[in-house]
Amino acid sequence: MKIGVSGASGQLGKVVIAELASRAGEASIVGISRTPDAVPSPAEPRSGDQDAPQSLVSAYAGLDRLIIIPGPDLMPGVRARQIVAAIDAAIAADVGHICLLSAAGTREKSEPAIGAAYWIAEQHLIRQARNKWTILRMNFFSETLVEEARMGLGMGMLTGLGENRVSYVSRNDVGAAIAGALTSEGHSGAIYNLTGPVALTGAERVDILAAAAGKPLAFMAMPEDMLRGGMESAGIPGFIIDAVISMQHSFVDGAYDIVTGDIEKLSGKSPTPLAAAIAGAF
Repeated sequence: MKIGVSGASGQLGKVVIAELASRAGEASIVGISRTPDAVPSPAEPRSGDQDAPQSLVSAYAGLDRLIIIPGPDLMPGVRARQIVAAIDAAIAADVGHICLLSAAGTREKSEPAIGAAYWIAEQHLIRQARNKWTILRMNFFSETLVEEARMGLGMGMLTGLGENRVSYVSRNDVGAAIAGALTSEGHSGAIYNLTGPVALTGAERVDILAAAAGKPLAFMAMPEDMLRGGMESAGIPGFIIDAVISMQHSFVDGAYDIVTGDIEKLSGKSPTPLAAAIAGAF
């Protein structure tokens, strides 16, 4: 059996490959990336670019199972186009089973909402791949929260559009769950939610972050125009600001306020609490 990881040179792709190396037995691992030289061993590196779909058809050839990890481009319309192209390439290459990494709370949305790409991709996969698909919806990365906290520590503040609860999940746990889904049976037509062990309020998360950083930190909800203005003053590009605002609306709407046992079901281990996931990060 050949298992493919599309997006193999990214941070999550490398975790998936490492997990597959310990779980896949005699199966071979194929890492697909626009930078194949950065694909870690023991994966076989193949060149494939989501902006050049024909290259993906060749890269996906002979694969029995594939995980499509979306690229990082946040420009409106780009991520949706890239994921749809990857799905079409996998179908054209006759991949046996296609797994898609999506986002918690995915529902019908239109561009430029950040969740629109996942809605478009999920619907396309379900329509085109018949029952040869699995969707893995991840919660917000603990590691991304750390990046936000580093920017906010100077002001002693973590901001948002309103009170919310988020079940932060570590990148390692998501990678282990993906590898578990790729190396076991019974996932056709399934949608999993990969979450942390508990949904945290703004106050709860900043307490954990402050303890890890050894510095005071508070959570502050502010109006959208103030949050947007602060990012504009910092010189952040407009499309990044729009993505952040869209994500914050998702937080307030409760899209990430979900806790499941799917990490443990797929990986065989309990999800990592936020405090443990960020230990040593500051």
